[in-house]
Amino acid sequence: MSSTTSSERLTAPSATTAEESELAQGQSIKSVYVYEAPVRIWHWINALAITVLAVTGYFIGKPLPTMPGEASAHFLMGYIRFAHFAAGYALAIGLLGRIYWAFVGNHHARELFWLPIFQKAYWVEVWSMLKWYAFVSPRPGRYVGHNPLARMAMVTLFLFIAVFMVVTGFALYGEGSQMGSWQEQMFGWVIPLMGQSQDVHTWHHMGMWAMAIFVIAHVYAAIREDIMGRQSIVSTMISGYRTFKD
Repeated sequence: MSSTTSSERLTAPSATTAEESELAQGQSIKSVYVYEAPVRIWHWINALAITVLAVTGYFIGKPLPTMPGEASAHFLMGYIRFAHFAAGYALAIGLLGRIYWAFVGNHHARELFWLPIFQKAYWVEVWSMLKWYAFVSPRPGRYVGHNPLARMAMVTLFLFIAVFMVVTGFALYGEGSQMGSWQEQMFGWVIPLMGQSQDVHTWHHMGMWAMAIFVIAHVYAAIREDIMGRQSIVSTMISGYRTFKD
């Protein structure tokens, strides 16, 4: 794992004291390559898919009022359902691709799928991060990948919710595609397990709100760490480099 300074020191004799100070600060900024291109691409496609799923899913659950004119002249809900199904496939295929990359990518690519729950030091660090986010302690140590609390949230919240939404979503899709379809054959067991079709609809809808809450917390934490943690979070998922400032 290599690190490089983000700027080079100028040697011009005319540099002022303020410029010297800025240049010295620039030398203390370190950048480390963390997230490989497939992880970053998956992240943004995943973000787009979840956004489309949430918006279209809301309208599927609460359809628009009747539109004027002949019903045959409108296919708005059909387009909304198509967008929902397409985004659902993107989410599911993206998860499969992300699982594959966890095996062939760097060690940061595997953080989404496991937690060191049997290490005491991990729980100590989680507690430190909780106090940091609660504004009751100074900044703890900084991490190249996900910090311990963020890693826990990604595994126990995002991953669980995403898998739950894929499974229940394909179960409902299989119900519409009828008996014998691959969706019904692979996921048809979900509906009787959860009671009936309406129960799956309800839990799937609640899962949408759970994912929305996670996304809000995720965006807040990323922006907060960018500002208060003196490290890049948002831009890291664009460039792949984590930058630290003293």
